[in-house]
Amino acid sequence: MKILIVDDEALARTRLRTLVEEIGGHEVVAEADNGELALSLSHEKEPDVVLLDIRMPVMEGIEAAMHISKLEHPPAIIFTTAYNKYALEAFQSHAVDYLLKPVKKSRLAEALEQSNRLNRAQLQAVGKAETGDFSRTHISARSRGTINLIRVDDIIYFQADQKYVKVRHTSGTVLIDESVKSLEEEFSSAFLRIHRSALVAHSFIEGLEKDRGGHCQVILRGVDDRLEISRRHMAEVRKALKQNERRGSK
Repeated sequence: MKILIVDDEALARTRLRTLVEEIGGHEVVAEADNGELALSLSHEKEPDVVLLDIRMPVMEGIEAAMHISKLEHPPAIIFTTAYNKYALEAFQSHAVDYLLKPVKKSRLAEALEQSNRLNRAQLQAVGKAETGDFSRTHISARSRGTINLIRVDDIIYFQADQKYVKVRHTSGTVLIDESVKSLEEEFSSAFLRIHRSALVAHSFIEGLEKDRGGHCQVILRGVDDRLEISRRHMAEVRKALKQNERRGSK
């Protein structure tokens, strides 16, 4: 199998490469020291398996695995971790494979033999077990066979668009195959529901106005888009606007 090794510690990467070579029958096609580079190399090299550290700079392993799982031909994921027994129970209960550091050759050989692809539900569950409040730092969208990353801090709003969700960000628009409900649950601290079909970033709310039909709309910083606010969410939007005004006056 083709293997991608991902760990922010060079010594850890070297040890895994050595173990893979000793086991034989596999090829290490690339190494990465952070999750974002791991995603890029997964697309470029198309490995069969990614040996993925969890705690890394730029982008941590669980989030990287979520984005990697969206590739057209996603690899199997095996996490490498120094977690305590409670977190390991979360891995086991959700059928997520892991290697406990320092990695033993016999355990690595077994993991490679049994490696499998992971779905988002498995990864989300393990992420919550680790942090208690897991949320991604980026949204990923497939485009022409590749994966584009959009920083959550750059997203202005999410809006349901038939069976997809439109993501309006500071550099454009993409469509993702997720639900507004799941996005609201994951990003509740940063986004506000203004309508059953739309979530708006707190930091981009600038004001309110009415359209010709008398419907109230939200004014958003940096874009001309206007989104309708339903009556049931009006109070929360006014509250968010006041909070933004107070922050701006400081």
